[in-house]
Amino acid sequence: MKNMFLSFAVLFTVTACQSAPEVKPAPPAAPATVEEAVASPYRTAENKTRDSFRHPVETLNFFGVKPGLNVIEIVPGNGWYMEILAPLLNTSGQYTAAIAPATSEGMTKANAKVTAWLAGHPEIQAKAKTVEFNPPAEISTAGSADMVLTFRNVHNWMAKGQAQDAFNAFAKVLKPGGILGVVEHRAKAGTKVDLKAKSGYVTEAEVIRMAKKAGFKLAAKSEINANPKDTRNYAEGVWTLPPVLRLGDQDRAKYVEIGESDRMTLKFVKK
Repeated sequence: MKNMFLSFAVLFTVTACQSAPEVKPAPPAAPATVEEAVASPYRTAENKTRDSFRHPVETLNFFGVKPGLNVIEIVPGNGWYMEILAPLLNTSGQYTAAIAPATSEGMTKANAKVTAWLAGHPEIQAKAKTVEFNPPAEISTAGSADMVLTFRNVHNWMAKGQAQDAFNAFAKVLKPGGILGVVEHRAKAGTKVDLKAKSGYVTEAEVIRMAKKAGFKLAAKSEINANPKDTRNYAEGVWTLPPVLRLGDQDRAKYVEIGESDRMTLKFVKK
């Protein structure tokens, strides 16, 4: 009899364990401010280590990012700013990732990371949008966005001969009075313009020229992302510096000490 009760107990325990529903952890609390979004557990620890170089709180506040806005991020790359913007705009507002076509191995991997991050946060995926960005094609419905943001991408469009088309597309998708925020690796003032931006650095004057040609007015510029240690004269261009460190262990400590590139931070308004 004792063995019978023991058998029933074991059977009950095994059955209970097998039928117990999987308890998924609750999603993080929705951030209500830029500061909360930057500190949010939605962000990976690896990405947070770059905050001292990219100054996300100061940068996004400078552009005027806040809940309730329809914000399009152009080519989010591996999703560094997406981890901040998508949760911030999820309750009130709209986040759209404008993803470039996967025409290279690097872009294929980057797009996969964006897709995987969204899939891992279904409460964000249900609201966030993804569209294709391939200038001169339109990004989304003309005059629909409050803000367009792009981080360290202008040199890539210059290399493809698409830079002016990109700025034209930004102007088209923004509402009148809409904001364009640009962060880009900055060449020394007065440097001859390299139309292909082979070094990854672009002159501030050239970015302003293209934006104005597209119908924008320069509203403000900031030195939030300036780095006076960046000499901009490296064998592998901007990719010599972190986070890429293309030279590997060669002079690694030197480049790590310099940090990420000197960057312009420009705020434009659509006329």
